[in-house]
Amino acid sequence: MSQTLKMRWLLPAGLVAVPAYHAAYAVQYMTVEQAQQVAFAGASEFTPVDLSASDLSATAAAESATPAGWSPKAWEARAAGKRLGWLFVDQAIGKTEAITYALALDANGAIASLDILEYREAHGSEIRMPAWRKQFVGKTAHDALRLEADVKNISGATLSCRHVTDGVRRLVHLYDATLRERASEP
Repeated sequence: MSQTLKMRWLLPAGLVAVPAYHAAYAVQYMTVEQAQQVAFAGASEFTPVDLSASDLSATAAAESATPAGWSPKAWEARAAGKRLGWLFVDQAIGKTEAITYALALDANGAIASLDILEYREAHGSEIRMPAWRKQFVGKTAHDALRLEADVKNISGATLSCRHVTDGVRRLVHLYDATLRERASEP
């Protein structure tokens, strides 16, 4: 086969491959309802928590990395009239796309679980690995919750690791600033 003929075949194939490499793929791993049941299997009710603008701004003032328009969603999990904990659903930006995640806090404000609900980036989805997510369990607003300080990085997923860690830190501080008082109520 002549060199010119080979180039005619290789050039179009190369041009097709380049856009596919940079494409982001949205994958939904779990719905909010599924995350609620996974985090609090014994819960009989999930009551939405009204997070006011002042609740969010109080946390934003304490956290310099809070994105503009930040508005997580929260639910209180209960069973037989007893509070089991809180579930937050929030988003962080990976490299360029949003990562939707769920953070469960037990009734005392300690992290019970972290789940990735939807991942839209082409790279970095390793943050879904159980070993990475489990390092958050048991941490509270009193822990540093900083990448490389007490949360290990994953090579190739640094931005996803950093931004989800920052988001988790914001949520535990939101709990500490606004919901901890409610936790002392029955």
